[in-house]
Amino acid sequence: MTEAQPVAGVPRRLLWSRAEVVSLRDDTPRVRSLTLAVADWPGHLAGQHVDVRLTAEDGYQAQRSYSIASPPEAPLLELTVETISDGEVSPYLTGELRPGDIFELRGPIGGYFVWSERQPGPLVLIGGGSGVVPLMAMLRHRAIAGPTQPALLVYSSRNWDEIIYRDELERLAAADPSLRIVHTLTRAQPQGWQGFRRRVDKAMLEELGVPALASPNLFICGPTPMVETAAQASVELGIDAARIKTERFGPSGG
Repeated sequence: MTEAQPVAGVPRRLLWSRAEVVSLRDDTPRVRSLTLAVADWPGHLAGQHVDVRLTAEDGYQAQRSYSIASPPEAPLLELTVETISDGEVSPYLTGELRPGDIFELRGPIGGYFVWSERQPGPLVLIGGGSGVVPLMAMLRHRAIAGPTQPALLVYSSRNWDEIIYRDELERLAAADPSLRIVHTLTRAQPQGWQGFRRRVDKAMLEELGVPALASPNLFICGPTPMVETAAQASVELGIDAARIKTERFGPSGG
């Protein structure tokens, strides 16, 4: 497997821009999505991320990276941020930010962990916790562009209430028979739950038919242990390592 890395020969210099908050949406008790109007936004690819910089009144600055949740076709930028209790940036973005507020942002960044509808082959997405964010950008892009290949999202969450984009994922699957959304809940399950109850592993991917897919494009994003386990399992199931792209994303997940 190859890991996300800086892209050589970036054609333009990344400059800080003003991002104005248009709206806010609570996705789970710990996760909030920010819809932003970004000055001179050049456009992005599904899977890219941005840097966010906050500056305090005394001049102290804190900076973090966040994946872009919105598809390339969207006129506004969306970031989905999980609250990290001891973090310097996420508590402000998820708790104090209000519509009309402005902060600094630069991007888009990254050319490795990206997907376009022009790429041939089935799409397989494996996410854990907030690692689903760049994968959601891919699914939204796919829905707008029009599905030409089957897609599968395997999404690991701690419990039902922590599934980010839960309702939207259900709507996407209901509208597209070529898209499968599979949840696994690792810590608690609602009464009558019939789905998976463990972390993503080789047996789960085999049961879901991943080895039978012809030349899939496989993207894995989440906490390091989940990413490593899912990537190794995919290779053991015969998936070409060159078609597996991984990105570690945040401390949470299933």
